[in-house]
Amino acid sequence: MTRPELRQSTGPRYTRILALGAARGDRIVPNDDLIEPINSSDEWIRQRTGIITRTRASEGVSAVDLATTAAKEAIERSGVDPAEIDVVLVATISNIMQSPSISAVVADRVGANPAAAYDLNAACAGYAYAVAQADALIRAGSARNALVIGAEKLSDIVDPTDRSISFLLGDGAGAAVIGPSDYPGISGTVWGSDGSKADAVSMNGTLVDFRDGKAVWPTLRQEGQTVFRWAVWEMAKVAQQAIDEAGITADDLAAFIPHQANMRIIDEFAKQLKLPEHVAIARDIATTGNTSAASIPLATHRLLEENPELSGGLALQIGFGAGLVFGAQVVVLP
Repeated sequence: MTRPELRQSTGPRYTRILALGAARGDRIVPNDDLIEPINSSDEWIRQRTGIITRTRASEGVSAVDLATTAAKEAIERSGVDPAEIDVVLVATISNIMQSPSISAVVADRVGANPAAAYDLNAACAGYAYAVAQADALIRAGSARNALVIGAEKLSDIVDPTDRSISFLLGDGAGAAVIGPSDYPGISGTVWGSDGSKADAVSMNGTLVDFRDGKAVWPTLRQEGQTVFRWAVWEMAKVAQQAIDEAGITADDLAAFIPHQANMRIIDEFAKQLKLPEHVAIARDIATTGNTSAASIPLATHRLLEENPELSGGLALQIGFGAGLVFGAQVVVLP
């Protein structure tokens, strides 16, 4: 019997980020508003994290709302018809409903139905993971254009009395429309995980335990020193691998956009990578806080708003966090 030949899809050779959108929480929360429950001070938070304020969303604003706002801006700026977006990817750890996915709701809200839609849980590396998947899906011919979003309302999953992470976290969403390109706009991704350190950043209980009265509402906790050492010493190596994978050197970069976890980590990265003075470094954490999967696109959006001349330049972006997971790639800034 002769086996019929299957038809497999193929797509364009290259992709790039066409446009970005952003939505930050509507409330600006200074350190002084958070210090009493953790018995701390504004000075302590600034010295340890570099955070002065963080944005948080009001009670009636959800992660889905933030994602929708960011997505609409990115789509409008891209000039892509929403009907030509074939996949919507949302990176998040703070969807308080197990179902439906944020991505499916956003796809409907922005007019991208019946796009494929799914959420990714890769924590602070989620945006880099989603960019890698969008790039692969388009080049494989499975989608014409992709909408990638990092969206978090972390204030829903934080205990204000917890000293390990509560004061770090903010709310927001960043979105990117990714489509075909005449030139390489997204390098190969260096990504991975180390599940042996999964407890370093994790929830302190399960929904089943909460249901059965064995635990309080699960909130996010971290082992600060473990995470700091891992990020500083291991993630700098991953960042360098991403530069090598892209076939460039640090001198070729226009910007460095790491996950906005901690200002000291960002500064140590820059030192270890020996970044030249001309490389713009995203430090959005100072006024937005740590927004997990949303932090890279939010930081990129702000960097371009304040420095439009960076458009068309190369940016190294790296996400890392709970899992422990990591992902890094070099992109051409839209």
